[in-house]
Amino acid sequence: MVTITPIRVSDHYELLAAMMKELHLSELDFFHKTAAWENIRADYMQHVISTQEEYDGTCLLATQDNEPAGFIFAYVEEPDESRIEDYTGNTLYVSDGYVAPAFRRMGIYRQLNDALEAIYIRKGIRRIVRYTLSNNHRMQQFLASQQYEPVRVVYEKWLTPDGKDTIRLFPEQ
Repeated sequence: MVTITPIRVSDHYELLAAMMKELHLSELDFFHKTAAWENIRADYMQHVISTQEEYDGTCLLATQDNEPAGFIFAYVEEPDESRIEDYTGNTLYVSDGYVAPAFRRMGIYRQLNDALEAIYIRKGIRRIVRYTLSNNHRMQQFLASQQYEPVRVVYEKWLTPDGKDTIRLFPEQ
């Protein structure tokens, strides 16, 4: 049986840092320009703690038989003057989520996502934003199954330090 529990990241720092590392490594499989976890660990974890404390963040931990199986993390982005949409309320930004390989294909991520959305829907959130890599087709399928729709496609161009050449971001398939 899966249990989903809200936790404070700062109270479970090492556990969350270990799962974030695994998430990061899985992202590296999709995008070779992902920064080395050991180079960003402290700053990223501080960012997560800060956003949880300052921006109504929620971290849900999924356990199965008392063993950590996965997590999801999100926080509220308040509207500011730079918005170009006519939506005027707060936005929930789901920034991180992960399920350990041994617990995949069991519906745990779906349960985490449903629980997270329910928390914020009760708080009045009516816009939820998520990003995923362009080649993470499983996540795109999951999001589509949850009625998420792609709204913007981000195009990036990375240049060499001298600015003369383009760096390929995805190796040719």
